[in-house]
Amino acid sequence: MPAAEGAVVALRAGMSEQDGARLIEEIRTLEDRKSALAARQARLAVAFDHLQRRQQSDAGIPADQLGAGVGAQIALARRESPAKGSRLLGLAKALVTEMPRTLAALETGQLNEWRATLLVRETACLSAEDRCAVDEEIAPDTGTFDGVGDRGIIAAVRTAAYRCDPRSVTQRASHAAKARRVSLRPAPDTMCYLTALLPVAQGVAVHAALVRNADSVRSGGDPRSRGQIMADGLVERITGTPGGITGIEIQLVMTDRTLFQGDREPARLPGYGVVPGGWARSTIGRGGSASGAPEAPGAPDAGAAEDQTFTMWIRRLYTAPVTGELVAMDSRARLFPAGLRRFIEARDDTCRTPYCDAPIRHLDHVVPWHGGGPTTQANGAGLCEACNHTKETQGWNSRARPGPRHTIEVTIPTGHSYFSTAPPLPGARFSHGAARNKAAHRSK
Repeated sequence: MPAAEGAVVALRAGMSEQDGARLIEEIRTLEDRKSALAARQARLAVAFDHLQRRQQSDAGIPADQLGAGVGAQIALARRESPAKGSRLLGLAKALVTEMPRTLAALETGQLNEWRATLLVRETACLSAEDRCAVDEEIAPDTGTFDGVGDRGIIAAVRTAAYRCDPRSVTQRASHAAKARRVSLRPAPDTMCYLTALLPVAQGVAVHAALVRNADSVRSGGDPRSRGQIMADGLVERITGTPGGITGIEIQLVMTDRTLFQGDREPARLPGYGVVPGGWARSTIGRGGSASGAPEAPGAPDAGAAEDQTFTMWIRRLYTAPVTGELVAMDSRARLFPAGLRRFIEARDDTCRTPYCDAPIRHLDHVVPWHGGGPTTQANGAGLCEACNHTKETQGWNSRARPGPRHTIEVTIPTGHSYFSTAPPLPGARFSHGAARNKAAHRSK
């Protein structure tokens, strides 16, 4: 019997029907405690921000740079990404300094952290004075939102915000178009979410066009569902090609056993994550043949594989036995050359800051170049743009450490250390007790 199932059986043993009420009461109590602890974290975050700013000011940091890296330190302490750490710090500041009634509701369990976040988010465009006015008007600690869902909370806050400052709310809506973007994130079963943040008129127009096309195709007898036709139509309209694949480089990281012998070891698709070996072989095309002799270990080799559907390139990456560590490459240049860049990006997969899984945007020297750090795979790390800038903040240090795979130790201004180990590549084998997680923490 699995441990979790056994724990449930043990908990239920000897319980009567009346104990159900006690369980619900305990669940309710724990939820209230979670909210109270979130409020406590908010107060601590603001206190830490004030302390860090004072220390940075005493150290001669320019006024416009005070507070740099504070959100990232909070993120590491909470095992969150640096981007979320900055949002959590912003939430804390708003609650503690501008929205005392919302903070009180959080402390007493009348509001959870997510709904407090909604209130802060929907009043972000207001001045501190107007934000306080909205906080007083809706007064969550009076039970204003008891039984109200997220949409109801958002609607109430937006209405109150508009009454306080219609101009700012209107300007916020007009400026929001500047944030339009398209993003991609993994979904289960080798699927992904392609998300577009668009002005409402454009978004409605795109959806309406896809619906009209799907209804027309289905009326002609197409057996696909409306959703399938809309998805296929979106891909074809954007890429101009049915299926959306033409002349691209497939950066699949996999063992030769998986590619040629049908081994069950999964592959990895940079920018997405782990994918089944069968799916990888199907994507590459069983009828394709890789040309070009392999280079020495550590040197990515590009061989061409072509089938009847489309042209692709297979890039071979060689790993050390057991650990799955990619074999070293180096360079005498300050900038990482293209081959070494691809090597490090394949090894790291996402940003190497602990708990951050943002896409790699910068190739960084773990020990800075100006500090004597060489341009090698061992001294190289893939970082997102925000983490690369944070790393340059005073008091932040990093160095490579021994490990089963490429390991970095990051030390923050408070003296706490965090470790980041490159994710395992296909084919790696680990003994019990080996490091399996990307990040670990060590106190000062």
